[in-house]
Amino acid sequence: MATFSSDGVTLDYGDEGAGPPVLLIHGFASNGAVNWGATSWVRTVTGSGRRALVLDNRGHGNSDKLYDPADYATDRMAADVVRLLDHVGVERAALVGYSMGARIAAFATLAAPTRVAALVLSGMASALVDGTGDGEAIAAALEAPSADVVTDEVARGYRLFAERTRSDLAALAACIRASRQTLSAEEVGRIATPTLVVAGSEDRVCGSPDALAAMIPGAEPVTLAGRDHMSAVGDATHKARVLAFLDAHGA
Repeated sequence: MATFSSDGVTLDYGDEGAGPPVLLIHGFASNGAVNWGATSWVRTVTGSGRRALVLDNRGHGNSDKLYDPADYATDRMAADVVRLLDHVGVERAALVGYSMGARIAAFATLAAPTRVAALVLSGMASALVDGTGDGEAIAAALEAPSADVVTDEVARGYRLFAERTRSDLAALAACIRASRQTLSAEEVGRIATPTLVVAGSEDRVCGSPDALAAMIPGAEPVTLAGRDHMSAVGDATHKARVLAFLDAHGA
């Protein structure tokens, strides 16, 4: 892993393989190694003859931990993505984001459309527009003295996952308070980049992939049968559909 400075924030990233670049952006409370390494995504991308760039988002993994929610506004996290491309000398890359990472990827695509060759929004569907969950409840769970005292099932799940990934709980609490901005239907309708929207059929977090794809001109929806928000990540069909999409669009 290597580091670079994004507006004064030191961020960790991986860079493997050669060929058309694919930037992988992980979800909340995860990191590049968990979201993309342990699930064989990096091996899948490089094995397809592509270059895999893997970013640890601010507040996550080995990147700087920040404790002001304002530092996690989605447009700032999206700017980190573009600055990583600048740092490694990549003019255009496919962006593949999962959950929070998909939100970041969508914001980055709107901010810098000429830098994005193809866009994959996984684990984030119509909730990108409609909103999802109670960020404050999750923040409270992260700040609780123990997961045992958290009664909200969803919030407790995030706390337990954050503990498994050995995350900085205070940094994540700041992040969740600021990083769930939505986009309007009009804004996502301006995305002209080839877009794939992927979600599990049992995902109760991210909304409908068909509904979001209908808002983005030419977007393709994919539903992974029997998969929920956690199990969809490493699904073999997920990987196959993403690679076929990238092949179809020369990315």
